[in-house]
Amino acid sequence: MRKPHTGGVRKAAPGRFVLGAAVIAVPLLLALLGPLCAGEPGPRTVSFTHGDGHWLGTDFVGRDVWQQVLHGGRPVVVTALAATALAYLVALPVGLAAALTHRRWLEELLMRPLDVLLAVPSLLLILLAATVFAPGATGLALLVALVNVPDAARLVRAAGTEAAARPAVEALRMQGETWWRIGVGYVGRSMLRTLAADAGTRLTGVLYLVATAAFLGVGVAPDAADWAVMVDRNRTGLFVQPWAVVVPALLIVALTTGTNLLFDAALAGGRGRGPARPATTGAVRTAPAASEVRT
Repeated sequence: MRKPHTGGVRKAAPGRFVLGAAVIAVPLLLALLGPLCAGEPGPRTVSFTHGDGHWLGTDFVGRDVWQQVLHGGRPVVVTALAATALAYLVALPVGLAAALTHRRWLEELLMRPLDVLLAVPSLLLILLAATVFAPGATGLALLVALVNVPDAARLVRAAGTEAAARPAVEALRMQGETWWRIGVGYVGRSMLRTLAADAGTRLTGVLYLVATAAFLGVGVAPDAADWAVMVDRNRTGLFVQPWAVVVPALLIVALTTGTNLLFDAALAGGRGRGPARPATTGAVRTAPAASEVRT
């Protein structure tokens, strides 16, 4: 008796998931639990030195690099997650409404202002806003979310338009189903795989954008305990005390790489969970025997 065909994707997903979890575990644990384990800051010493109880050395103002690493992950991670969630919180209803409406004027009203924002480079828009007011961590999250809304809304609209054109949606409309039932219950569920793929890529882009903005001094203090700020402020001593730059930079790269690996594994696992093919023995049992055909 043959075994049902399972495909090769199902076997690849767990390994990729374990690899992604292993890569992302270190920066996430440091970001979430680091401030609880950091303790009180010690006295400042000479800049860019090794030893004297500083096993990763000191930074550009003589602070312990390891303690700065423990404190510096939470701002990056929390700001990036908040910005991504806020972007989808706006993009999902706007994109779904544009995809499901039959009124052309409403679709134009929803999407054309976003096209104007999409035409401006994201980092330039953040820097222009930073010249008008000094955003803190909350303001930086709002700015990063704002520049991600147009692209996310267009993707939601494209995926929703494809799902809304299916006969099942017309059948739901003829049955008198509510907009919520059609938009969220059917169209929204049909877009889950597309949104999951986009979320992994978008979170990576948001992490880089938040880190770049912090690197340029937007939303954080010049001497803040932030991984991106550490890379910027300590780069002058890269060849003297490289750990102050290499460690936070590697943590940012691990965070973005692990995020992509996890989302890729989730999508690969979803492809492998399709309906299994019927076994060969089942097909043999349902086929008529030769004697039955003759009679």
